[in-house]
Amino acid sequence: MSNTLSDTLTLLSSHNNINACVCSKWEEVSIMDEKNIPIRTYQVCNVLEPNQNNWLRTDWIPRSGAQRVYVEVKFTLRDCNSLPGVTGTCKETFNLYYHESNEDRESYIKESSFIKVDTVAADESFTQVDVGDRIMKLNTEVRDVKVTTRKGFYLAFQDVGACIALVSVRVFYKTCPLTIRNLATFPDTVTGADTSSLVEVRGSCVNQSEEREEPKMYCGADGEWLVPIGGCLCSPGYEEKGSACKCNSQPFNFALK
Repeated sequence: MSNTLSDTLTLLSSHNNINACVCSKWEEVSIMDEKNIPIRTYQVCNVLEPNQNNWLRTDWIPRSGAQRVYVEVKFTLRDCNSLPGVTGTCKETFNLYYHESNEDRESYIKESSFIKVDTVAADESFTQVDVGDRIMKLNTEVRDVKVTTRKGFYLAFQDVGACIALVSVRVFYKTCPLTIRNLATFPDTVTGADTSSLVEVRGSCVNQSEEREEPKMYCGADGEWLVPIGGCLCSPGYEEKGSACKCNSQPFNFALK
């Protein structure tokens, strides 16, 4: 199960904003999507000049107990071959960075303080023909980041010479949802810090039941429960129905003498 920390499409709170750094060529632009719905994007297309270094930074995002977060980026990117006179200066990638921090109002963060997550490329790029036909060719890429040292973090997007529009940035983390297994309840559990992490969770017996063997399960990095061990049994006078113990309603038979 995924839990959203920040989403530029919903703009529910102040930390969802994305800010262009000083001297950056990123611009906030509202465009119409393929369904004629206005959407807010951040765009940069400075492809004629070499050595581009344009940064776009989010506000502080609290991690809310998450140890590994996922960044889902939706974007469009122009095909360099469809732009005349940009050979050698036009790029078709951008870089994703993060910076962990306890400060929710850092107005200035040095570029060297950010840690690179990955270079992101598009599966599909658009041309002038697509622009004329209003075909969006939206790409969706997801990257995961380990965040364990501070209360929150910032994300940053570095343009190095692409013609790109960021349509949305969603940040989320995964949990194994509340579940009942072998008459034991396992709480909603945040996944571990590593992609191979298994978080051991002890279950608690449901009402009117007793431990048969200590109930345990493991919460996997993908948000799935694994390897149930042990469980509980219904107390005397109760029977298992579904995932609960219900009062045994069978009538008593009295023998007449």
